[in-house]
Amino acid sequence: MSIPPVSRKPKHGVKRKQNLTKLKTRQKVKTMAKIEKKNNAVTFEVIFVGRSNVGKSTLLKNLTGRNVRTGKRPGVTLKPTHLYFDDFLITDMPGFGFMSGVTKEKAEDVKNNIVQYIEEHADRIMLAVQVIDSPAFVEITERWELRDEIPIDLELHDFLEEMEIITIIAANKMDRVKEEEKDGLLDQVVEIFGYTGTWKESDALVAPVCARGGDVRPLVSQMKNAFHNMKRDDLFKHFN
Repeated sequence: MSIPPVSRKPKHGVKRKQNLTKLKTRQKVKTMAKIEKKNNAVTFEVIFVGRSNVGKSTLLKNLTGRNVRTGKRPGVTLKPTHLYFDDFLITDMPGFGFMSGVTKEKAEDVKNNIVQYIEEHADRIMLAVQVIDSPAFVEITERWELRDEIPIDLELHDFLEEMEIITIIAANKMDRVKEEEKDGLLDQVVEIFGYTGTWKESDALVAPVCARGGDVRPLVSQMKNAFHNMKRDDLFKHFN
């Protein structure tokens, strides 16, 4: 004799799980809609770019007072982090180069995504802040050149110039450089980036800073000069 199938009602736990999934989906849709609305309102964007672990996120936190995800491990930021201020947007781009716990393929994808993001939003990206690890920059560049390769930092800088995006070089971690060696190091930095003359005399926009120590005044000054030239003095209020 065959036993008829028994109809079982879903357990309460299963129902709760299904309802939670639906709720998360609705919340995600609403969040994406809000982000899209904010993006459509943006007319002026500043991006922060650089290698992993050069201090971009810490620098941004000190500049704006906003909480930005930071971490000691290279590669903590894998997706763009956005800070919205009405029609003004600041974007913390993922760090490129070595990333802890990330495959080479993934690291290459991140670099390509950075380039793609800049290309897609070039019409609203008015300023880029390229952050470098000052004490390590020269050595890293020399290692790349010994392999007959163009350092990513220089590739990115040239790309930003091609896109006609004004770029400030934020020379971070200057507290680790001896006082009497700072000018010489910065002269080397601007030479590597292809500028002529000393860092103070060249056409390069350089801001020696110490994000961890909170000394970001030179960068604020350079950014405000750029905003003023673009007739956007109203953006001054967003920076400490």
